[in-house]
Amino acid sequence: MPKVGLVLSGCGVNDGSEIHESVITMLELDRAGAEMVIMAPNIDHLHVINHATGEEMEESRNVLIESARISRGDITDIAVVKADDLDALIFPGGFGVAKNLCDYAMAGPDCSVNPDVSRLIYEVHDAGKPIGVICIAPALLAKVMGEKSESVDLTIGFDEQTGNDINAMGANHVMCPVEELIVDTEKKIVSTPAYMEAKSIKEAAAGIEKLVAEVLGMV
Repeated sequence: MPKVGLVLSGCGVNDGSEIHESVITMLELDRAGAEMVIMAPNIDHLHVINHATGEEMEESRNVLIESARISRGDITDIAVVKADDLDALIFPGGFGVAKNLCDYAMAGPDCSVNPDVSRLIYEVHDAGKPIGVICIAPALLAKVMGEKSESVDLTIGFDEQTGNDINAMGANHVMCPVEELIVDTEKKIVSTPAYMEAKSIKEAAAGIEKLVAEVLGMV
């Protein structure tokens, strides 16, 4: 039974993990018989967004605690997870990736990445284990891999600005429709646009289902 790490960044598309993407990924992993290690950093949200109005709220929330809403309480602090604990690693999207796991939403290509997130990516990649990135998560991976001076093929769909930023961080952005994926076979990295392009949950699911199958096929 493969053991797959799933890195969450909160709960809710505007300030945390995209819930549809996270649940679809979990469903496909469960259907495939994979064991999941669901994790998040034990840090504060950058900010909290009222998802009914889109307005920022004057309160503080914790990324680990909020992520536990999606995992039904089954959550681990990413700080204690090592590559030896996993066979693969997957990042769903959501603005939490670009606000909590890194600060790409504010700093663009000059962003910095949470040290535990970058450490685990380095460990998993150096161990030759596959990594899947969904929606905006390829921007995070581009930054981490760029710091290792490793170029990797990635996609976030057709958004020109984000694609240019991914290239600026040292990766190679490849345009891709929502239902497909880009596979860097040599680096064992798989990406799909999901809600960067999807207009419905079924469109997001089409690419995510393929990504999970591809990642598990590399284990």
